[in-house]
Order: sequence, then C-alpha cells, then structure tokens
Amino acid sequence: MKIILKSASPRRKELLTKAGFSFEVVPAEVDESIDFNKSPYENVLELGLKKALADKEKFPNDILLGCDTIVVYENKIYGKPKDEKDAYETLRKLSGTAHYVMSGVGIVYKDIVYNFVAISTVYFKELSDDDIWNYIKTGECFGKAGSYAIQGIGNCLVDHYEGSLENIIGLPIDEVVKKIGEIIEMEN
Repeated sequence: MKIILKSASPRRKELLTKAGFSFEVVPAEVDESIDFNKSPYENVLELGLKKALADKEKFPNDILLGCDTIVVYENKIYGKPKDEKDAYETLRKLSGTAHYVMSGVGIVYKDIVYNFVAISTVYFKELSDDDIWNYIKTGECFGKAGSYAIQGIGNCLVDHYEGSLENIIGLPIDEVVKKIGEIIEMEN
C-alpha cells in the first residue's frame, strides 16, 4: 500500500513530507471548472474527491489523496490570478477584510472514501496600492489561490488568521494524517 498524492503542488508535497509520509506524486488531470449553481463549499468538496478518484483503477491497492484549495470572499471564489491586473483586483478586494480559505480533500482507499472541507479564516491588513503592487512585482502571487502565499512574502499582507496554517498553505495536514492513520490501522 502506497500513498499517491494526486497533486503537483510543491506546498502539498512539502507538508506531506514534513508529516513523515513517503508517497508518489501523480497529478490528477480533471476539469476544475466551477459550478456556479453550487456553493464554494460544495465545489471544493467535490473537486478534492474528483482529484482523488481520477484514474483510481490504476491504483487498486493504494491510498489516493486529492486536494483543492480556494479563497472565498463574500461567497465568491478567488482562484489563481490570470495576470497582474487580476491579482491587483483580488488583493484590493481582500484588503482590510476577512476571507475564508477552504481545502476540499478526498482520500480514497479501496471502498473507503473520506471527503471533507477544512476552513480557515484569514484577516488582511489595510493595504495601500503600493503595498499591493510591490507584492505583485515579487511574482509570488501567481499560481496561488487568492493571489497570495501566506508562507512566503505574502505573510506581510496578513494581520492574523484563525484555523490551520497548513490548510491556508494548501493541505489540512492534521486531518489528513488522522484519516490516513485510520486506513493504515484498519489494514494492520
């Protein structure tokens, strides 16, 4: 039995490694389109499971771990920015407010399926246009939901947060460790 991480995210890889797991990385190729008839919570819940289930038949005896992380403000999903203008608009909206970071996780092993959402709240400082543009110029905002990385330079945008820091980074590791531990215990 191996753990297969269905994500190419270097942050998820790092968090799983720090938790002491050895695993293989096999990124899931799935449609990540948002269904606007569903809530952000429902979207991220389904996407985490969809990633875990992708190509399930290739890994009949392995633990499959899928995850997707989104930023939600006023019930709207803020994904990865398309360009500098998009990053600016997102960070301008988040300035001086609180938003949610939701990670939808799917863990699948044979007939066992865990599917859950971890939610953390991030409170941004009041940001000036200079603060925002200086951050965007670092390039760190690209490839990050909500246009920032709390574990990097983006930490300077954050006043404080509630909940799991690892969830905000991209994988609620405490819950993941617990669920994978339950699977391993059942098999021993």
